[in-house]
Amino acid sequence: MANSDESGSIRFGTDGWRAVVGKDFNEKNVATVTSAIARYVLEKDGIKKQFIIGYDPRNKAKEFAQYSADILSKAGFQVILSDGVIPTPVLAYSAKYLNSNAIMFTASHNPPEYLGIKFIPDYAGPATSDITNKIVDNIRRIENISFQPDKIFPVSLKSFKEDYFEHIENIIDFEKIRESGIQIVYDGLYSASIGYFDEILRRNEINCETLHMSYDPDFGGGMPEPKPQYLCETIDLIARRTNTIGFSNDGDGDRFGVINEKAEFVSPNEIIALLLKHLKKNKHYSGKLVKTVGASRMLDIIAEKYDVEVIETPVGFKWVGQAMRDNDVIIGGEESGGLSIKGHIPEKDGILADLLVLEMLAYEQKPLWELQEELKHETGCEFINNRVDIKLETKAQLQLLLDKYSGLKNIAGYRVKSRDTKDGVKYYLDDNRTWVLIRPSGTEPLLRIYFETDSREKAEELKSFF
Repeated sequence: MANSDESGSIRFGTDGWRAVVGKDFNEKNVATVTSAIARYVLEKDGIKKQFIIGYDPRNKAKEFAQYSADILSKAGFQVILSDGVIPTPVLAYSAKYLNSNAIMFTASHNPPEYLGIKFIPDYAGPATSDITNKIVDNIRRIENISFQPDKIFPVSLKSFKEDYFEHIENIIDFEKIRESGIQIVYDGLYSASIGYFDEILRRNEINCETLHMSYDPDFGGGMPEPKPQYLCETIDLIARRTNTIGFSNDGDGDRFGVINEKAEFVSPNEIIALLLKHLKKNKHYSGKLVKTVGASRMLDIIAEKYDVEVIETPVGFKWVGQAMRDNDVIIGGEESGGLSIKGHIPEKDGILADLLVLEMLAYEQKPLWELQEELKHETGCEFINNRVDIKLETKAQLQLLLDKYSGLKNIAGYRVKSRDTKDGVKYYLDDNRTWVLIRPSGTEPLLRIYFETDSREKAEELKSFF
């Protein structure tokens, strides 16, 4: 998701536009972005294609969603507004189910002062570059955009929950989860998945202990991000329990977080690898694996072991989603905690991810930590992943660093064996266990440096090198 600069000009990125509420995220700019999206849809599909609109619990999200709905209604579109807070994957599924375009008001896992707009086309995945480029062009010529509708429809309200639940119940074996008796803790993180993950478990008679289950625009003074530093209370609770597993989601429900029975955070790479095994072995799915260039090599090893072809994309779920639309795919995932599977939507869904982990545990009848140990044995080592973000003030500084790191022959004493340039530059080192990915952030003035290796000592050497 792209930012807005201090002058108030809008930069519409991969997943939409993001800015600080009360500063650049204001009525004028929301009207501009909404109108630019409306013009894109009008030119592509005509007035027949309706909009659905949703929002997360952030400050002013509901008010801006209503404001956007009114603009679209006056432009002649039929508009359905969610009757309450809704996770992004639920709205995305509804876009596919209802053959609609969607606009989601969220800033996902970003700080509480931010809000954003995500445009979700009717295929239910992130807008691809060809789409966002056209929207950007519309933003640039917004003064020349007007609407002269033949008819104006009132905005209607709808709950999208039941249709999503019925769809998920066709994917997940809730009976098997219920019979397993798994002890579950869910940390709502004050976010949009409250009333979704917990409710679908309850309606299938599965018990779930919960924390932080009220909407809070300030997210309890933390961040709506399912990482260990924001899950301390859940981790402490699980540490005092026996055979209990923890789950969470980010601000808009498209990313997942999992805590195993030893009160340890489980990396998204491990979850994707384990779920690939589960879907292939227990549910007999066929197809390919889609992973980003920043995802772990363990995924390649497991895919090869289970005779699954791998498609590697640049970082970002828009690329994963595109590959899922173009290929027969078992599972697509990214290292930052997003995944989706065959038969669902080409958009990341953290609620589904958490449920799939529960289903896997019910099938395997083993604790998650034991499945992680088996995964290490299968892949031959424990993969250590890390990332360093170098914050910069200008694009010129960013380019200087990119140039400096673009032609490395040796890194931390290891020879560069090969390189990949599909997204920044990725170096594979001669120990055959280590790679380094150097790429600029798509949303901030940052240079991101990703590492993967097979020991913590090597990880520290790599980190010190940069």
